[in-house]
Amino acid sequence: MSAPQAVLLEAGLVVDGSGGPSWPGDVLLHGDRILALGECLRARLPEGLELADVEVVDCRARVIAPGFIDAHTHDDAIVLRDPLCLPKVSQGITTVVTGNCGISLAPYRTPQSKPPLTLLGADSFRHASMAEYRAAVDATQPALNVAALVGHTTLRFAAMEALDRPASADELARMAALLEACMEEGAHGMSSGLFYEEAFAAPAEEVTALARVVARHGGVYATHLRSEMQQIVEALHEAGDSAFAAGVPLVISHHKCAGPANWGRTRETLPLIESLAQRQKIAMDVYPYVAGSTVLREDLVDGVIDVLLTWSDPHPEMTGRLVSDIAREWGVSEQAACLRLKPGGACYFQMQEEDVERVIAHPLTMIGSDGLPHDRHPHPRLWGAFPRVFARYWRQRRLFTLEQAVHKMTGMSARNLRIAERGLLRAGHMADVVVFDPETIADTATYDRPKGLSLGIERVFVNGVLAYRGGATVDEARVLARAGRMLTRGT
Repeated sequence: MSAPQAVLLEAGLVVDGSGGPSWPGDVLLHGDRILALGECLRARLPEGLELADVEVVDCRARVIAPGFIDAHTHDDAIVLRDPLCLPKVSQGITTVVTGNCGISLAPYRTPQSKPPLTLLGADSFRHASMAEYRAAVDATQPALNVAALVGHTTLRFAAMEALDRPASADELARMAALLEACMEEGAHGMSSGLFYEEAFAAPAEEVTALARVVARHGGVYATHLRSEMQQIVEALHEAGDSAFAAGVPLVISHHKCAGPANWGRTRETLPLIESLAQRQKIAMDVYPYVAGSTVLREDLVDGVIDVLLTWSDPHPEMTGRLVSDIAREWGVSEQAACLRLKPGGACYFQMQEEDVERVIAHPLTMIGSDGLPHDRHPHPRLWGAFPRVFARYWRQRRLFTLEQAVHKMTGMSARNLRIAERGLLRAGHMADVVVFDPETIADTATYDRPKGLSLGIERVFVNGVLAYRGGATVDEARVLARAGRMLTRGT
């Protein structure tokens, strides 16, 4: 017997990703597309499709939604190294947006031992163009789709000998040419990470000039602000002005007010962002936790907040411990311990829960995990960010409706990041679909045990193929197929 030609998701609660009302009904998938939506589709299949050719899935008491779009990831290399992408598809994620915080794999190839930062893995930078990276993704075919941004820091590495200064006119021209080629090859836009040492010396004018290239191609500009601490208001103005001058939509990455001295300042930053939104297209992404995670930096180890070590090259045995405990054991200050542990990474418990709630509930905010898949002891957001939004901020805190929660993960992200024909349940759109139990969906990953499969995710379809199926227990859950694609920019 041949395999069914279509899948009928029957009698579920259809949450279509638009933010509009949900409704009880069916969704019919055929090939890699959504063929039809409605009620009682079993009795009125499209012409040429017989019930014998359809796999019927009972979705009673389940939500049928678009596959989730992870708006902020560092999955550039892991989709090639570990194409099953279990941490993501097990959350219902069907598309990851890569190249964030100024760091993308392309366009940069180097024999050096020190590539741009270490967020993407130490030996990953082998793709001199976006076309080369796309070919690698297509050849690997990960379990989910990839939409790529071009990193400003990566462009600096490719065009400059020294990064502790602004780019010269010739270097900026070379960066612009590389970016132009990447945009022509389908990149969705550019990101910057002005917070990091490798890009901090870049003035706003350098970023604006490159953002103009992105604007000509209808892309977006996402930024890890120059400061998320005391100078956050100035950094927001800089980002807004750069994007406005370039004529490009702006995405503020993982918006937060970091450090105890800045707790509560979302009451100041969110109205400012709303004001900027009156003159330009602007959005934010956020992860649903009070701790951030990045490389080890002495300026972030202040002796006040908790800092959890996620990896350390010189002292891997300390992974998963608090830096304060390590410092006490060594009889040194926390900053001295940080220096001994470098290079490494850490979770920084920088945020206040009330600020996280204000940002995540804001109508301009979409969801991004910002997970770091190469960390030995990763932040739990890598495995649990999306189900946690439902469990904590929808079901428990009631900060928004179910429909709004789904919209923040689907239709809003597709619109803001120029991902065409995804993020909405519409006839003719690509069949990226997740079926989940709204009563049980939840994260299990914690800071102590960060690698935990989420609960309640039952089926995940990527381009019409059943990519992941949850089980009665987490041990029964598994990735079934790899049907992802490299996506090109849409409008």
